[in-house]
Amino acid sequence: MATAKKKSSRGRKQDRARVAGGQNYEVRYEAKKTGRSASAVKKAVKKVGSSRKRLERQLGR
Repeated sequence: MATAKKKSSRGRKQDRARVAGGQNYEVRYEAKKTGRSASAVKKAVKKVGSSRKRLERQLGR
């Protein structure tokens, strides 16, 4: 009998610090949060990378 695997929050902070430009729900969330369009968010991800901090600075929030 195998025991259930313990769920941990390891890596969650790292994951939230990034924006996946290929994931539409993350792009839509960031667009709504910053008041910009989804295409503007995607362009910003390509320009500055996936760091949420740098992305929000680029988008002017």
